Amino acid sequence: MATSIELRQLLKSYGDVQVIHGVDLTIEPGDFTVFVGPSGCGKSTLLRMIAGLEPITGGDLLIDGQRMNEVPAARRGIAMVFQSYALYPHMSVYQNLAFGLETARMPKPEIEQRVQRAAEILKIEPLLKRKPKQLSGGQRQRVAIGRAIVREPKIFLFDEPLSNLDAELRVAMRVEIAKLHNDLGNTMIYVTHDQVEAMTMADKIVVLRSGIIEQAGAPLELYNNPRNLFVAGFIGSPKMNFLNASVENGALRAGGETLSLGRDVTGATVLGIRPEHITISAGSGVKLAEVQVDLVENLGGQTVVYATTADGQAMTIVLEGQRKVDLQSALSIYVDPANIHIFDAEGLAIR
Repeated sequence: MATSIELRQLLKSYGDVQVIHGVDLTIEPGDFTVFVGPSGCGKSTLLRMIAGLEPITGGDLLIDGQRMNEVPAARRGIAMVFQSYALYPHMSVYQNLAFGLETARMPKPEIEQRVQRAAEILKIEPLLKRKPKQLSGGQRQRVAIGRAIVREPKIFLFDEPLSNLDAELRVAMRVEIAKLHNDLGNTMIYVTHDQVEAMTMADKIVVLRSGIIEQAGAPLELYNNPRNLFVAGFIGSPKMNFLNASVENGALRAGGETLSLGRDVTGATVLGIRPEHITISAGSGVKLAEVQVDLVENLGGQTVVYATTADGQAMTIVLEGQRKVDLQSALSIYVDPANIHIFDAEGLAIR
């Protein structure tokens, strides 16, 4: 049965420096939760506190309703996969998978059964006799994940496990880890700075900044309804465009145009629009701005246009398909008012 995790006003300090500021979070049994945020936001520290590798300064950590603050890491029912594979180079893959179980004096038949099951799940049965130096980066990462699987933990923790892989292999391993979650059904927490990984893998995304949760929710909830400028700019690739805005006679003015959105815009100072929600077809919503084209990237399935508004603000536009767009040309860009996000002077979304 899957396991729940609850953080209640969790605090972490190093001397006088507080790095985790009273985090409250509930992770439901079987959820795949992703901690995402820029470097230094506290995501790995939070993960290590859950694992028992960092002492908790204040607040409570509950696993299945039981307080675990002082419980040793080995007794929390957790297995962790790190960024570095940390495989024993002199041991075969089988020996790497079995080593922790042998140290725990588990009976040999059960060790063999667990290793074989992990190898089947990860499709590494042909590799069991090889040494780590004979494996590719993706194969080594599978072995590292296999070491976690053989322990049959209640909770899997992943600390940026794909950072050392090239782009193509990252995508492949991302799919493998998502399949692993579907097959096992365990509660999993995954730490990354890559919001594309977060969007594609998570049941719940937790966006962190400076040791505080900015927003937590389903991927599309954060994409469609970011609560502030930070989340809006962090979730989505390419990132959301932001234009300086003002309110004149109850209408929003941005990009040199006056926009009638049909909703209250009081207090708006920033307009946000995602690159994929911009069109260059007249009549497709309201006119947002006149822009000059600075750079065009033809990706085959999409055309990405980098442009500048008349008042010098940068815009990124993603057009579907292969589009002919000339450098230095002028474009009129249009948006559906329903896709426009507006934010106040504090950076909070105005619904």
